[in-house]
Amino acid sequence: MEWFTILFVLGLDALTKTLTSTLIPYGEEVIVIKDFFWLTSLKNTGAAWSILEGQQWFFIILASVASLVMGYFFMKSDQKQVWLRYALIFMFVGTLGNLIDRLTVGGVRDFLAFNIFGYHFPVFNVADMALNIGVGCMIVETILDERRKHA
Repeated sequence: MEWFTILFVLGLDALTKTLTSTLIPYGEEVIVIKDFFWLTSLKNTGAAWSILEGQQWFFIILASVASLVMGYFFMKSDQKQVWLRYALIFMFVGTLGNLIDRLTVGGVRDFLAFNIFGYHFPVFNVADMALNIGVGCMIVETILDERRKHA
């Protein structure tokens, strides 16, 4: 199931990035739900909110090292630590998906845009969602680990 998750999320990330960058002209928007959700086609050479924009090699090195570290901890993790293992899987896949973009197209292709209560969230992609799911799984693992220690 772990390998399926890795391949499925990586494939979904690549497919959605390719479709949106092919079907939606760069910088254009396709409204899905008026004033709430739209699709766009952008390339981000920085991090969220375009932080450190243009620092491609920094992000390539950081993502490469992070991927190796996550892979190491995954291999060392106990099979029973399901939340930890999936946290590492989702964070690895998200990091790898965006790393592949940086290496192949010179930046991360983002396409999902939301406006919630007047706040325009940074445009993101499936790899970014995977990273956030991984962080959520890590939080759950931390809470469960604390409960196990005090039980």
